[in-house]
Amino acid sequence: MVGPTVSRELILGRLRAALGADAATRPADVPRDYRPAGAPVDLDLLVERLTDYRATVHRCADAGVADVVAGVLPGGRVVVPAGLPRHWLPAGVHAVVDDGLTHDQIAACDGVVTAAAVAVAETGTVVLDASPDQGRRVITLLPDVHVCVLRADQVVAGVPDALARLRPDRPLTWISGPSATSDIELNRVEGVHGPRNLHVVLAG
Repeated sequence: MVGPTVSRELILGRLRAALGADAATRPADVPRDYRPAGAPVDLDLLVERLTDYRATVHRCADAGVADVVAGVLPGGRVVVPAGLPRHWLPAGVHAVVDDGLTHDQIAACDGVVTAAAVAVAETGTVVLDASPDQGRRVITLLPDVHVCVLRADQVVAGVPDALARLRPDRPLTWISGPSATSDIELNRVEGVHGPRNLHVVLAG
């Protein structure tokens, strides 16, 4: 009986022989100019993409963020990361700061409010990088409502622009709409792996 390591080397050896030794050891030259960075940012495209993904988008001035949060989460308990700007929270919201909350304590909250690291207009994707104003990934997964505050200057045109702003050594969460799956008979079910309701507050 041939072991898995021997089989692997046998297959790879045949591939090398078919391709030629030089082709097997030298990586192919891949052009990287197909998607240039620095393209103009289209905020309306971001809103369109987010809406297509069934997220709710609220556009407001910087000073209006708290009013939007109050409309989405009137009263109740809201989990927030330690570095979230407090002026984003209205007076009627009871903020529960995540200082190591248990999963049960997080899930018992009515929603979560975070900032974001960057957003991609072309794909309608919001990226979190666990900075102090975004917190641990778990706080955005357990509550049923996620309110994500995004500044207009954090929106970029495409994924290459987003990658240029992000640090690869940080834990990144890429969000495109509310959590959803269509694994069972192609029926869309929301809230399986995260919040059923995503509200993006585009400020500025």
